[in-house]
Amino acid sequence: MQAWGTVVVTLATLMVVTVDAKIYERCELAARLERAGLNGYKGYGIGDWLCMAHYESGFDTAFVDHNPDGSSEYGIFQLNSAWWCDNGITPTKNLCHMDCHDLLNRHILDDIMCAKQIVSSQNGLSAWTSWRRHCSGHDLSEWLKGCDMNVKIDPN
Repeated sequence: MQAWGTVVVTLATLMVVTVDAKIYERCELAARLERAGLNGYKGYGIGDWLCMAHYESGFDTAFVDHNPDGSSEYGIFQLNSAWWCDNGITPTKNLCHMDCHDLLNRHILDDIMCAKQIVSSQNGLSAWTSWRRHCSGHDLSEWLKGCDMNVKIDPN
């Protein structure tokens, strides 16, 4: 009977996360990232951030991916449980001092703060394989087309 109770609590928790999750529209996320100070942060434009988030999560705050090493990646920026957050399962450095499940809701300021910490390291956005593969060295101006905002489009 105790196992059934655990299943019910787990399902209830997942439902709460799902209810508070959000898949951002591209321009909506661009505006949110700009308001959070990411335009030009450590030399990266909003196009870099949008491109990376698109290839990491499809702009889905509830996205979780499980890795072969046993770690998992959480949220819109796919922050890894071995390094950046604590999921209660994976041994972690928890360098952002947060619970991984806090990355799965529509409130992405904590995700942004952790991503800023990652980008401040020597690797910058290269810490994300998807950014290296799909975004680095590409024209990222398309990511901001049609968005009504005053973001500078960096041609690099």
